[in-house]
Amino acid sequence: MDKNFQEEFTQIIKFKPPLYKQRHQFVKDLVEKYKPKKVADLGCADCSLLRMLKFCSCIEVLAGLDICANVMKEKMHTLSPLPLDYLQPSERSLTVTLHHGSVAHKDPCMLGFDLVTCIELIEHLEEPELKKFPEVVFGFMAPSIVVISTPNSEFNPLLPGVMLYRHPDHKFEWNQAQFQSWALETARCYDYSVEFTGVGHPPTGMEKAGFCTQIGVFIRKYPQTGASVQSEKPTEAVYETVFKAVYPSLKDEKYLQNAVIGEVIFTAQIIKHRLMSKHEEYGDDPERKSKFQPSMDCFSDYLGKLVVEKNMEPFVSGNEVYIPLATIFSFPKVNRLCGTFEKLCKLIAGKVTLSSDGSAIMFNIEHENEEN
Repeated sequence: MDKNFQEEFTQIIKFKPPLYKQRHQFVKDLVEKYKPKKVADLGCADCSLLRMLKFCSCIEVLAGLDICANVMKEKMHTLSPLPLDYLQPSERSLTVTLHHGSVAHKDPCMLGFDLVTCIELIEHLEEPELKKFPEVVFGFMAPSIVVISTPNSEFNPLLPGVMLYRHPDHKFEWNQAQFQSWALETARCYDYSVEFTGVGHPPTGMEKAGFCTQIGVFIRKYPQTGASVQSEKPTEAVYETVFKAVYPSLKDEKYLQNAVIGEVIFTAQIIKHRLMSKHEEYGDDPERKSKFQPSMDCFSDYLGKLVVEKNMEPFVSGNEVYIPLATIFSFPKVNRLCGTFEKLCKLIAGKVTLSSDGSAIMFNIEHENEEN
């Protein structure tokens, strides 16, 4: 939450990469290990951790919560989809939401998460909030994994300029024994196990000081039942949603259709180009035309194999070029996008010109020449 303030005091220690990046990388490594689909960052502040996590392919839902709406609003635009996301939609769905509220309050929008992160958060909580925090996060939200990081006060003497706390908004800073005692008791109360680690190694000879940032990773021991969640669910929301972005996805048929049509036309145009080149080369000699065998890199080699093995040869008839849909469907990217031949036919229906029996894409050479 306070990376800029902290980093100015750690210049002599020279953490590489900077300490806040090490904390974020720790979370990212955990995501890559456990593959959570829904992740919430409590105390998300400038959304920097969320910006990193949105690129993790396993995550489909990202949520941020912070008590300061203005800090989130300054950077929330960085969580919006980019033009490239619309040009090349991902195969996964992704929704990013930011909420304004306190971690001492329960809101149903925070139910159902696999991983909850609380990075440099708890030390900013007043005592009444800190007392409510375990029940909200571990009792109500009850995610499979909770990651909590907080400053290790035993490291403070190694940080120049730190008199009491590392940041003026900190309400406390625990030593290793204090954090571990709180974490173990919390884990016991809510049926979690907890492992302790950290980032920011102490200098050689000062190992007893421990990590600069101490981290507890909590794993829920037993799956939460739907009944227990429902019994705890509040009747109304208490958080204010300040941002929501739904990324384009191939799971949305609108984007899938656009992607399939684009790939089908691209594939058909390349096949047509090769066919016309051979057609002009061989003229109207049936015997020579029967030797049609594309040879344009691996694409044409693959097409030639289809023609020989499956008898799905594109052909020219008068001013029309016909590219069988079966040939197009056999190309890996089209096949992967559609899944079935029936799906291909459904997605391109009315969007491309087909032969009278609907079995092939049709190009009018004369019409194209007039346009050129």
